[in-house]
Amino acid sequence: MSERIGFIGLGIMGAGMAGNLLTDGFDVTVWNRTAARTEALVEAGAARADSPADLGGAVDVVVLCVSDTPDVVDVTEQLEPGLSEGMLVIDCSTISPDVTRELHARMAEWGVGWVDSPVSGGSEGAIAGTLAAIVGGVDHDVARARPVLGAFCHTITHVGGPGAGQACKLVNQILVVTTMLGVSEALVFAAGQGLDLDATIDAVSGGAAGSWMLEHRGPQVVDGYWEPGFSIDLQQKDLRLVLEAADRAEVPVMATGLVFQLYRSLQHEGRGGEGNHALVKAIEKLAGIEARRER
Repeated sequence: MSERIGFIGLGIMGAGMAGNLLTDGFDVTVWNRTAARTEALVEAGAARADSPADLGGAVDVVVLCVSDTPDVVDVTEQLEPGLSEGMLVIDCSTISPDVTRELHARMAEWGVGWVDSPVSGGSEGAIAGTLAAIVGGVDHDVARARPVLGAFCHTITHVGGPGAGQACKLVNQILVVTTMLGVSEALVFAAGQGLDLDATIDAVSGGAAGSWMLEHRGPQVVDGYWEPGFSIDLQQKDLRLVLEAADRAEVPVMATGLVFQLYRSLQHEGRGGEGNHALVKAIEKLAGIEARRER
């Protein structure tokens, strides 16, 4: 019999992930701070819990997908009255590696496993079930988590012990934002040269300059489509984690720090809810050129 799954956090990523668990035939119970977000999943066959503790008492495995480190700590405290020995918590949020290791140790005292499994691939990947999971934890907990993660992830990579998944996800975020900075500069430059932007993307995508961000976010920039696969506000939260961890390790992250400041300028303009590819707007403002297709 498959494990009973509890899912907490039905935001831009979590709703699609929980939906894929239902599609794969799992028995799913959901809870969300904003209860209205549970309605579509309940209509699709999920049970609704009244509280995190209520959810914890009804399932074998709990999946978390919430916004930030304090949110994971808070919901874990609310879960604790419903936890029992032998359960497993899979945290798909992106949070502090240090706090993750503390939570793993805390759950171990209850006889509860903890796997940190932040995911990458945006809301599109959450809906399509094609996310990439970057996993930290002990081997037997990770093995147990794989069938659950497989419902919404195309790749699952175990990178080390507790906290390693979160640390590696921060590597991912450095690459995402610095690549988007390059895409932004390149598209604004192309517009300034009078190039056809669609043809330019096609021309460079197949060579060494190709990337996921160019292929997926470049056309959205050219279309002027700013709906978030991952929002600027959430990206900034992750970049704060990067900058804090880099400071502790005394590792220079100059380009990441620059992107953080550019995103901050966009947040001051009220653009924090736009997709992280709206980074291009900061470069456009400096150049006085928009990288959009002629209409």
